[in-house]
Amino acid sequence: MKLGRPVVALLHVHVSPTGYIRALLVLFAWSVYSHPALFLPVYVTSALLDGLDGWAARRLKQTSRFGAWLDVVVDNFSRGMVWSMLYEWGWLVASVEWCVFVCNHNTGGGEWKSSFTRSPTWVQAVMANGFRTPLGVLTIAGLHGLPVWLYGVQCGVLSWLLCIPQWLQIFCLLLLAAGRLLCFAVEMWCILAHVQHLIMEEDEKKRD
Repeated sequence: MKLGRPVVALLHVHVSPTGYIRALLVLFAWSVYSHPALFLPVYVTSALLDGLDGWAARRLKQTSRFGAWLDVVVDNFSRGMVWSMLYEWGWLVASVEWCVFVCNHNTGGGEWKSSFTRSPTWVQAVMANGFRTPLGVLTIAGLHGLPVWLYGVQCGVLSWLLCIPQWLQIFCLLLLAAGRLLCFAVEMWCILAHVQHLIMEEDEKKRD
């Protein structure tokens, strides 16, 4: 296959422009990471657009497997960037998210959110209705919000710019951390379930 063919095919895919806009915003946020007054509005705008991306794609009838893939890729790049800039071990968080991305999209593709029918009850409670449940909202808040909140704590912007009381900063930090831990538990289940699927698939091939 010639290199130009995938590029030409990509131009014919109906994808919401929101994904591309978010990718550009993430790159700009990375370039101004050391300037909280610029970084936070740009990064938060990109995160908010993530919530509108699916709606825009359905509204414009531009849903596609590539669009679903691009949405998660931009998510992972943005959060991975923040975690890696915040802490030396931040790459570990990003690595887990990329590993889950590979596992889910390898089996579920663009419909990965609806591929949890055989999962435990607590996982289904998180994933139900596209995360639009109390546990789902807490999980997504921890996934997207914790790195941003930690950035705000680290650079002091929550205190000197937003004037958020210390007790409220700690409370929100604990709440977001709880959501991220719940997300981590779901991520571990996804990885283990995928490994189990691979082992069972290999066993079936050996029997045949």
